[in-house]
Amino acid sequence: MLAAGIDIGSTGTKAVLFDGEVRGVSVVPTGWDPKGAGLSALQQALDCAGVPESALHCIVGTGYGRVSLPIFDRKVTEITCHARGAYHLFPDTGTLLDIGGQDCKVISLDAHGGVVDFVMNDKCAAGTGRFLQVMAGVLEVTLEEMGQLAVGAEPAPISSMCTVFAESEIIGLLAQGVAKGSIAAGIFEAISRRMQGLAGKVRISSTVTFSGGVALNPQICRVIGAGLGVEMRVPAAPQFVGALGAALIGFEGGSAC
Repeated sequence: MLAAGIDIGSTGTKAVLFDGEVRGVSVVPTGWDPKGAGLSALQQALDCAGVPESALHCIVGTGYGRVSLPIFDRKVTEITCHARGAYHLFPDTGTLLDIGGQDCKVISLDAHGGVVDFVMNDKCAAGTGRFLQVMAGVLEVTLEEMGQLAVGAEPAPISSMCTVFAESEIIGLLAQGVAKGSIAAGIFEAISRRMQGLAGKVRISSTVTFSGGVALNPQICRVIGAGLGVEMRVPAAPQFVGALGAALIGFEGGSAC
């Protein structure tokens, strides 16, 4: 019984095929067409697995674009799907941090992977992947280079988390001759403070899992973990946690899907 989970996010659309094991995955840019991105991601995952769409028992959609596709048998909130995916990967997860392209989430889980509480910032780009992309652009480095520059550097003070104001602040620091490494470290510290503020609104356990594309940056994982006083567990492919959770829900739903 093969199930598909499709997570249509603001910047990236991910698909996972699951039948007891992960059989295929894909990620494509969402762009201006979430429906087309969802269909493309599904087809690429099917190609990866070497199976036709007719082999699918259930297709579950999640993410902000889950309303876009009529092919979904079920539509489940991203909070539920991220929690389910994280619990599958790390069954002792008590808290999940997720930083996506344009939002941040902190989710508290019970011992069975159920959602106890959550808080979400989806009103502005502060602390999100988009925020990091803009800041890297100002520094004229890639996100990977930004992380490398920040290692061991003394963080420069970054007072604003508004993308527009922070951009102006960083331009000013560069004009003063502040090293890019210090600015990068300051940006990471600012994001860590932002996550600490969100995390303070829910129960934080000692077993914290970090998901979302931003979690691919080892340095920001270390900085956020240090700020929270916990060791962060990061999946091998953190950007797929929501799509995996959706696929698991479809697989476990059986004939009820």
